[in-house]
Amino acid sequence: MTRRGKTSPVGQKQTVRCAIYTRKSTEEGLEQGFNSLDAQREAGEAYIASLKGEGWVCLPDRYDDGGFSGGNMERPALKRLMADIDARHVDCVVVYKVDRLSRSLMDFATIMGILDKAGVAFVAVTQAFNSGTPAGRLMLNVLLSFSEFERELIRERTRDKLAAARKKGKWVGGTPVLGYDIVPDGGRLIVNQDEAARVRDIFALYAEKESLRATLREMERRGWGTKQWTTRKGRERGGKPLTRNGLYTMLMNPIYVGRVKHNGSTYPGEHEPIVDPAIWEQVQSLLRRNGRSGGRAIRNKGAALLGGLLWCAACGVKMSHTYSERRGKRYRYYTCFSAQQRGWHTCPTKSLPAGEIERFVVEQIRRIGGDPKLLAEVLRKIRDDEERRSDDLDRERRSAESDLKQFAAEVKRIARSIGKDAKATAQMAEFQGRISAAEQCLVEIRAKRAAAASEAVDEAQLAAALRDFGPLWDSLPPREQARVLHLLVERVTYDPVKETVAITFRPTEIGALIQEGAA
Repeated sequence: MTRRGKTSPVGQKQTVRCAIYTRKSTEEGLEQGFNSLDAQREAGEAYIASLKGEGWVCLPDRYDDGGFSGGNMERPALKRLMADIDARHVDCVVVYKVDRLSRSLMDFATIMGILDKAGVAFVAVTQAFNSGTPAGRLMLNVLLSFSEFERELIRERTRDKLAAARKKGKWVGGTPVLGYDIVPDGGRLIVNQDEAARVRDIFALYAEKESLRATLREMERRGWGTKQWTTRKGRERGGKPLTRNGLYTMLMNPIYVGRVKHNGSTYPGEHEPIVDPAIWEQVQSLLRRNGRSGGRAIRNKGAALLGGLLWCAACGVKMSHTYSERRGKRYRYYTCFSAQQRGWHTCPTKSLPAGEIERFVVEQIRRIGGDPKLLAEVLRKIRDDEERRSDDLDRERRSAESDLKQFAAEVKRIARSIGKDAKATAQMAEFQGRISAAEQCLVEIRAKRAAAASEAVDEAQLAAALRDFGPLWDSLPPREQARVLHLLVERVTYDPVKETVAITFRPTEIGALIQEGAA
């Protein structure tokens, strides 16, 4: 086994600095005085002590990942270990078993590549092998293949077990829902009588008001929110105001009529229902009719020139097109999404008359063609955007070319070790795939550059397009007007505090507008 330790005086053993890495997939039992991580570390310390005569010493730093899966490398202690290896603070990594380091063959190969590059040895206490020989590396890959197979088998068995439990109507875990508590030993729901009465009132409120927003307003007035509960570790959860989506999900949950849902089907549950089936069916019928958007007061039908373009500056969210009808007359609005979700008092904008804001935006676009200063400003912003896009594409091209060069060098290096290294063939296939992806990326970048060059707009073209915008606009039907506006404008932002409207153009589509005008 190749080791790189601290320099020692002549005649003495080199010091081999050993880092012990431990891992446990779940947090269960970690609160105990002596847990699985401690047992793994104790075994590693005993192994290192047995080789004290060869200069092995145990580093005091602990690299413990409790509650982290071995199926990926997103583990804090593993990242610290890799950083210390890179800083040349570690000569040997000791684990209890190979699968403690990783259960993924690809991740394990990556980790071993890092260890090999740094000259760091790898030891599993209960699985004797030498990572410095081809046979040892082959044994590592065999062991890890079985670990990965075991992980997939456990995942499949767990999924099948949960499905079987659902079909039997059992509670299989998750966030507690309003109206029910989980029994202390888990696995079963019991009715929380106070919350159950509130749930019945919420269903009755929606059946009466036929509107999610109106129901939310009444819930907020009464001080009702999400279920408040305490985790096993004593942390408080929930107790927050419901959003519209949260209310919709709650009203759709079949758990309240004594059923559990799995893969689109429902099954009789072991728990007691708390909502009358007749009220439940009435609410489901209203939800199907009104949809997730709300109810009678919120609809989104008809042509909307600024649909998807208008934003509320105060809340930083989009405004959706809605309308209501009174005495046979239709009134259109753009309503802030935050106001819809959390209540009118949360947003200073609330809603805008659709006709007024649409006419204002169109009028501003008409003005640009006849105002040289505005035209010059639009052209400057287009040039800035074109330059920014060009710089981004250049950076992407340089990065792809650098990757391609690096991958090609790796392929040449791996080709020399085929027949000597058991991992060489798999590594060769991996880097060939990376080379193909980098080459495809370069092709796409060239296509983007060509498209950008063809879309470049000069001042005369822009002036002609915006000058002809008025006649073109007046000749189009409403749906075509909406399409042209979306072609030209990227975003319209209304600021209720400053009472201003900012229009952001879509410079890359100006060429398409010019072609529309020519046609």
